[in-house]
Amino acid sequence: MRWKGRRVSTNVEDRRGGGGAKAGGISILGLVVAFVAWKFFGVDPQQAYQATKQVTQQTSAEVKGIDNPTPEQQEAIDFVGTVLADTEDTWTQVFKEQLNAQYQPPKLVMFSGAENSGCGTAQSAMGPFYCPADQKVYIDTAFFKDMRTQMGIGGEQNQTELQRQDQAGDFAQAYVVAHEVGHHVQNLLGISSQAQKAQAQSSKAQANQISVRVELQADCFAGIWAAKNQERTQFLEQGDIEEAMDAAHKIGDDYLQKSATGQVVPDSFTHGSSAQRMKWFEVGLKSGNINSCDTFNQAI
Repeated sequence: MRWKGRRVSTNVEDRRGGGGAKAGGISILGLVVAFVAWKFFGVDPQQAYQATKQVTQQTSAEVKGIDNPTPEQQEAIDFVGTVLADTEDTWTQVFKEQLNAQYQPPKLVMFSGAENSGCGTAQSAMGPFYCPADQKVYIDTAFFKDMRTQMGIGGEQNQTELQRQDQAGDFAQAYVVAHEVGHHVQNLLGISSQAQKAQAQSSKAQANQISVRVELQADCFAGIWAAKNQERTQFLEQGDIEEAMDAAHKIGDDYLQKSATGQVVPDSFTHGSSAQRMKWFEVGLKSGNINSCDTFNQAI
């Protein structure tokens, strides 16, 4: 993926230097268990954040970046900032041309370990997420390392962080950012609030199905970003799309459940199967049109 030398977004808040929420008393094992509960068993992350919010109501202290970032740390913020800028330019164009509307970009918070958000305490083990309450994407870039070391998505474990970002895994990481920005697009369009209202009136299984459709639409929106950004910047390199497809495959609910327990429980899916996630990313990629991503009125 070609990303260096383009505009870097000013909407990135680097909080990796400390000053945010503390995970006080939570062991590494506890974080792993929380990660498994969310990723493998379909626990709604928003519910987890709200529950955490009831336990800790700390307000963020001084927002502070890293004083003397290593080359790898600087590379991470440059990469994320460039991808975020690409989503800003893409969705500004799509909103204007396809919706005759003005796009309002989200903020992206980079943190380390734990951080306060409008949806409660964000923790690294929960993975990247979008909070509609404050319209911010939260991401601990350690998740990118987890994608490589735990899930085998891009890169070789014996490479340095800089080498891995230069050579492999970068488009899969960009796909993750674009997916979370897709949730912001849903929020701007009123889709998120409608889905939440429908879930509140549904059974658990029905609510899970709505969640799946929300997530698949965000995958489709990520595909639109890839298509439109390619038209603007020609940033794709050989193997990038396959890399994103591999990421979509390995974060499918069926893949994660089978990897964790050896069993697959479709009624508990909250993000969609591997096949569904790959399908809807490809729908957005091939069409570049927001109307093609109506996962609520089409068979998924």
